[in-house]
Amino acid sequence: QVQLVESGGGLVQTGGSLRLSCEASGRTFSSYAMGWFRQAPGKEREFVAAISWSGGSVRYADSVKGRFTITRDNAKNTVYLRINSLKPEDTAVYYCAARFSSSPLLRVGVGEYDHWGQGTQVTVSS
Repeated sequence: QVQLVESGGGLVQTGGSLRLSCEASGRTFSSYAMGWFRQAPGKEREFVAAISWSGGSVRYADSVKGRFTITRDNAKNTVYLRINSLKPEDTAVYYCAARFSSSPLLRVGVGEYDHWGQGTQVTVSS
């Protein structure tokens, strides 16, 4: 079982930056591919970024390429999401998720991840 706790959200102005963190419990963090998703009010949860267990493979949604960077530190059981050039449309609750996988092929579906955090709110003011 993996428990995930996100942090780092907040209220920022357009053009600002944030770094979200997701700390996982347990000693098998390196066995999991990790993903970030977001959900805006009235919208479905959508894929943002994913990273393989080793960090050697990453994948991004087209809408965030070039602005978002996902990384992980297996020694700290933590995955990060750096967000630059924030836009009002980035406003959402951001969730991290874990998928038990050693494959470099990264999944983007909500249903393909086994464990979820509670989310952290990101609000971008215009």
